[in-house]
Amino acid sequence: MKAQARRLQRHLPLLVTAGIFVLLFGAASVAYEGFLSLRTLTSLLTDNAFLGIAAVGMTLVIFSGGIDLSVGAVIGFTSIFTATLIERTQVPPGVAWVLALAAGTAMGGGMGALIHFYRLPPFLITLAGLFLARGAAFWINTESVGIGHAVYNRLSAFEVPVGPASLTAGAVVLLAVLVLGYGLAHHTRLGRTLLAMGGSEQSALLMGLPIGAAKVGVYALNGFCGALAGIVATLYTGSGNPSMGVGLELDAIAIVVIGGTLLTGGRGHLVGTILGILIFGTIQAAILFDGRLSSWWMRIVVGGLLLAFVLLQRLLLGRRRT
Repeated sequence: MKAQARRLQRHLPLLVTAGIFVLLFGAASVAYEGFLSLRTLTSLLTDNAFLGIAAVGMTLVIFSGGIDLSVGAVIGFTSIFTATLIERTQVPPGVAWVLALAAGTAMGGGMGALIHFYRLPPFLITLAGLFLARGAAFWINTESVGIGHAVYNRLSAFEVPVGPASLTAGAVVLLAVLVLGYGLAHHTRLGRTLLAMGGSEQSALLMGLPIGAAKVGVYALNGFCGALAGIVATLYTGSGNPSMGVGLELDAIAIVVIGGTLLTGGRGHLVGTILGILIFGTIQAAILFDGRLSSWWMRIVVGGLLLAFVLLQRLLLGRRRT
């Protein structure tokens, strides 16, 4: 009985997240005609593809007890960097994507190295990364750059039929990232190391776990996810914009916490992040279906959910200590 109680307590945030999603989606389905459909579910993935990709990387960073405030700026930098290479210098999209992914990974790895080797606070280092990436984006171009390449036209029209609905290229990339992220987080040594670090870095070090490599690696991986999200954003909008992703890092953190991951690290599940993405998308879709509510209502609801989950985490930690 005690073992079952502990297991239930450990999975309670995830169960609460699942319950909230079912409740929200069910309430919207009752309130708005046509909401309960496969088309709505696929649109949740399409409309939140680049945010979801960023949230996967953020989940892994928070697992380790870290934080990354530069993700939104990396998305903006990647989008304008990619668009400028393709449209202004006639670089093939594939080459532009590789260069953008390399830049995002290098930036993330560099921040991870500074955090680990110099024992610097992740908050301050990634805040500096935010300013650097956003400044570099506006240095490249201060205005939006449309992308009219034939590859982008084909990818924009790409669809995978799912019954009466369809998945876009961005949604397919998101699903692939979710599957790979789940496997990495819960079925590899890196994922176990990250959770151990978040629980107690000193204990993880005494256990002989590769703390340095894991810390640098997870920030590099998050930089890769941010760059990939920026590329997917260019597919979604058909352009690059240095202002893209402003505040998105806060949305990603909120999704991770609402998904039941402990903000201080050491406990969480990527399935919770998936549910957090769906909750975020459901609120957004319900507001669009209503047509009368301001988009700021989404922020109000997400803020209330975030506060509730922080209080729940605090309550669970208090019970664990006693």
